[in-house]
Amino acid sequence: MTLLHSNPLFTRLADAERILVAGAGGGFDIYSGLPLALSLLHQGKQVYLANLSFSALAGLPLEDWVVPDLAAVTPDSGLHQSYFPERTLSQWLRQHGYPSTVYAFPQTGVRPLRAAYEALIALHGVDAVVLVDGGTDILMRGDEAGLGTPEEDLTSVAALAALNEIPTRLVVSVGFGVDAYHGVNHVQVLENIAALDRDGAYLGAFSIPRATREGALYLDAVAHAQHHTPEHPSIVNGSIAAAVRGSFGDVRFTDRTRGSELFVNPLMSLYFAFDLQGLADRCLYLDRIEDTHLMRQVHSRIAEFRESVVTRPPRRFPH
Repeated sequence: MTLLHSNPLFTRLADAERILVAGAGGGFDIYSGLPLALSLLHQGKQVYLANLSFSALAGLPLEDWVVPDLAAVTPDSGLHQSYFPERTLSQWLRQHGYPSTVYAFPQTGVRPLRAAYEALIALHGVDAVVLVDGGTDILMRGDEAGLGTPEEDLTSVAALAALNEIPTRLVVSVGFGVDAYHGVNHVQVLENIAALDRDGAYLGAFSIPRATREGALYLDAVAHAQHHTPEHPSIVNGSIAAAVRGSFGDVRFTDRTRGSELFVNPLMSLYFAFDLQGLADRCLYLDRIEDTHLMRQVHSRIAEFRESVVTRPPRRFPH
């Protein structure tokens, strides 16, 4: 039991010396973990960054590969492609004097992703892993009205759930509300958080204030990424950054949201933290994707599960 003035997430990480912060769902998810990673770095921890990648990693040279499904991305990696969030973040890290390697996992099934995690954990002697989701679909257990885009997120959860030798494995979700566009009912998100709390797996929530060093650096990193990836900026991190700045409502920061109405609000800047094993235990289909090797297998297994389950009806906020 922790004291009220102590943050349970940081309490769980207090004894860890080498921490891996990893983006669960691909794209710019690792940016969602940047404030947390920077805070840990500023506490004197060894912090390593990784991301399940949507980039064309197959074009990287052989020397960039640590093992078959784990690439070490540096500021000069992959100059053949413009969309490369891991490289863009690596370049920003170098500009600000931080360790600049960002590891990248290609989109695979659970088995090869787990092997890649094991290799990265062994390489650096990692003793804690924080899996980060920009959004809330990582919290979907499978019987909700809509799951969003859970395939990559839950592949990452399943890959890490079996690594019991890692003493501390956590999940953080930031960007409450952004997955409404993908059909997530956020009353059900709150219902799931309450259930995780009853199980002892919910570690509370805290905000990313822009007045903090980490909050200001996060805003700078998101602006840098938007500038260097103008044709495909992150809607999730753009929304979170807008919330951190205190914006509200239908905020415009990219043409990608043209024709849709955003609802940027202070809840988007909250980190919700969980015990990874507790989260994994509540997923109703995690066993079905355990033996997958390809991401398309994960897609089909979840689709098959959805055909067999009675879903919970969506609910509206009562106030």
